[in-house]
Amino acid sequence: MTTFIFDVLKDLQNSDENLSEITFVLPSKRAGLFLKHQLSKVLKQTIFSPHIISIEEFVEDLSQLKSISNTELLFEFYNAYIKLTKSNEADTFESFSKWAQILLQDFNEIDRYLIPQKNIFDYLGAIQDLNHWSLENNKTDFVKNYLSFWNKLHNYYTLFTEQLIKKKIGYQGLIYREAANNIKSYIKNNSEKRHIFLGFNALNTSEETIIQELLQNNLAKTYWDIDSVFINDQKHDAALFTRQHKNNWAFFKNKPFNWITTNYSKEKNISAFGIPKNIGQAKYIGTLLNNLQKDNRSLQNTAVVLGDENLLIPVLNSLPSTIEALNITMGFPLKSIPIASLFESLFHLHKTPSDTFYYKDIINIISHQFIRPLFYIKEVDLAAKIIETIDANNLVYLTAERIKELADHSNDLIDLLFSNWGKSINAALKNCSQLILQIKNYLDDKKASNLLSLEYLFRFNELFNELSRLNTEYNHIKDISTLYSVYKELLSSETLDFQGEPLQGLQIMGMLESRVLDFETVIISSVNEGILPSGKTNNSFIPFDVKIENNLPTYKEKDAVYTYHFYRLLQRAKNVYILYNTEADILTGGEKSRFITQLELEGIHHINHQIIAPQVPIIQTPSNIVEKTNSVLNELKTVAQKGFSPSSLTNYIRNPIDFYYQKILKVKEHDNVEETVAANTLGTVVHNTLEDFYKPFVGTFISVEIIKKLKTNIVKRVTHHFTEVYKEGDITKGKNLIIFEIAKRYVSNFLDLEIEDLKAGNQIKIIAIEANNNVIVDIPELGFPVTITGKVDRVDAYNGVTRIVDYKTGKVEQSSVEIVDWEAITTDYSKYSKSFQVLTYAYMMHLSNQIQLPVEAGIISFKNLSKGFLKFSKKDKAGAYAKKDSLITQETLDNFSKELKQLILEICNVNIPFTEKEI
Repeated sequence: MTTFIFDVLKDLQNSDENLSEITFVLPSKRAGLFLKHQLSKVLKQTIFSPHIISIEEFVEDLSQLKSISNTELLFEFYNAYIKLTKSNEADTFESFSKWAQILLQDFNEIDRYLIPQKNIFDYLGAIQDLNHWSLENNKTDFVKNYLSFWNKLHNYYTLFTEQLIKKKIGYQGLIYREAANNIKSYIKNNSEKRHIFLGFNALNTSEETIIQELLQNNLAKTYWDIDSVFINDQKHDAALFTRQHKNNWAFFKNKPFNWITTNYSKEKNISAFGIPKNIGQAKYIGTLLNNLQKDNRSLQNTAVVLGDENLLIPVLNSLPSTIEALNITMGFPLKSIPIASLFESLFHLHKTPSDTFYYKDIINIISHQFIRPLFYIKEVDLAAKIIETIDANNLVYLTAERIKELADHSNDLIDLLFSNWGKSINAALKNCSQLILQIKNYLDDKKASNLLSLEYLFRFNELFNELSRLNTEYNHIKDISTLYSVYKELLSSETLDFQGEPLQGLQIMGMLESRVLDFETVIISSVNEGILPSGKTNNSFIPFDVKIENNLPTYKEKDAVYTYHFYRLLQRAKNVYILYNTEADILTGGEKSRFITQLELEGIHHINHQIIAPQVPIIQTPSNIVEKTNSVLNELKTVAQKGFSPSSLTNYIRNPIDFYYQKILKVKEHDNVEETVAANTLGTVVHNTLEDFYKPFVGTFISVEIIKKLKTNIVKRVTHHFTEVYKEGDITKGKNLIIFEIAKRYVSNFLDLEIEDLKAGNQIKIIAIEANNNVIVDIPELGFPVTITGKVDRVDAYNGVTRIVDYKTGKVEQSSVEIVDWEAITTDYSKYSKSFQVLTYAYMMHLSNQIQLPVEAGIISFKNLSKGFLKFSKKDKAGAYAKKDSLITQETLDNFSKELKQLILEICNVNIPFTEKEI
């Protein structure tokens, strides 16, 4: 296939143009690279290279102004703003930057389209005056200030642009306006210079003025790239601008219009694929490329055009490994690289001044992949030590000094991360630069494996150097929050460029990078409304009708730009694959683009339209099964001799694999910081408080007077145990204060229940509190001793009947301590775990001769205190009228003992592996 650039060069050669003396002006630098490459295919002899520049470079040369970054423009604009605004009325730089961004865009449009500035600013001021009842005498101060702002717009613009021109710098619009003003002078000084403008479409008024002046003075030639299908259809937006140029420019009244081609009507293979989600599109691009290679199609003339540039990384991860040559025209956003998250976390921590730092923020920073290695000092992981101390002591908020204590006072890194940020902006920037230097020194030791990370650091070092320069030169950054805003603004515009073969292999690019270029095979992604085209976004202070009146571009012209780029990609292509997201999402685009519907309705090409559903394999997750090897059996014997507790046995009933992890592998759950007091912590505090209260009365009958006296110590003992269990966690506010009050209420309500019982004439004698039990169970089949161990919360005699009491701070119902079938007690955890536990306590205490049968065993639920003591009961059948027997007799324990031994035999059986249950 021949390309547009090749055709232009061929036409110039046939016209006997001296290519060496021509200045080629193109929409982008990338197009210039391809033009230079095509020259060698056209020419047969050696020549001096022509001058090839982008339109931005050309107008900069014309205007004698240098373009500066949007961030620096904000600083320059703020200089003008504070000169024209009273100090007591001026916004801070952070507030200013939010609306100034929009105003700068409007300045840019006004200048690019050569709109008389005073007229439009006066017009905008008059509109606002009318909107706020200009004839009303009693305007509020707010309305007065608001109208004053609009009336000052022209003054802001005038002073701002004067400052920029004086410094020989400018924004794009100002550069274009100055270039248009200087074109006649340029023509006078370059009367022999030839200019070729090729591949342009939507031109602003400045560009039109410049090009038409050069054309009228016979110093330029233009080559348009438009197809007859589009230009002959008066409603087709792909040719909206080209039709205007052809019809409205005086030059083309009697001069040829180059060119109107007929490429679009030629046969093409066009396929449209609807694919769920962005990742689905990225994966399918990889599949398409793989299929192209399998069909022996070269990727040399293939382009992947990303409608949504956020798809770059997913697409790169989806490329077939067989692709060797690759060129990526768009840079990798600096905000997406790993070290960006570090500075994001640091700014998040410091932008609000505070003496203390939230523990999650601290852990997030010291665990970061670029920071964690710096905490290894003399083979000691100080970061791990800090995290463990935070977790162990429930430290929710820490000062910088406390962090230093945890790091043994020996780490200057703590100062860089957590100290001195609030003192001054220079100190904060210095901390960031020093931090980058420390990371660099570490990475330098392993340079070979960290070249990419060093490149990341270099770019961030440049970014912070630029921040330091802006702060020094303009001094508008007054706090960390403002610094963060400027940092984010700079970061959003910075990219890390890829290195590749610019003219070889597969090309991956954004829509704008495709200008002037032609490819045989094109894959276009994200062809959805809101992306292609981008939709009716309007970040402007200029109302829609005012834009129409002044010939400023609106969303209609913006849509027409996207339409041209889309159809231009299709003009010379032979194979086109259009991908769109079938899942409409307000954040990432809506339904399929109107471009796809338009292609189908045109009827010029047959569109192979398919909905692609990703193949989702059914993954059978195998049950987690652990066979009982000799080492496992030996560990089981050790556990058995040391003692099975009721909770470990019920844990096995619930899920054998959890028993294996905890008892055999000794895997413990990590103790995280409890910001809010956990249920088990509340239970421990209540248990420990009641142990304190009742331990002195073991062997005695309690009385109302004793209980009343205990009630006076509730606050003291609950506070004491919270301090012991919850460590340095704060229980003075929020949910924790509520839970602290709940703990006091639980204890108080329990003691009130005791008082009611005693007043009713019941006698209660405390037999044991937190009684330790350690008994050997005779199981001859095993051949080794088995011990059952456990601690009983309370044993008492209630009117002469011995009771074994287990406290539960959660809610327990009577049905939870009732059984029908003995066999189910070791198989159904959810129904019978509470019964199993209290029966185990009774069994142990009977074996150790601490109690005489019959006894009662059960639970006191602090969330169900009104039901009192919930006794274990054996029911003869299920149902509301079943007979219950709540006395635990020898027969009861014999039946339980049989099931208990069977359970232990199963645990120790070499032929029964630990098998995970579905919970």
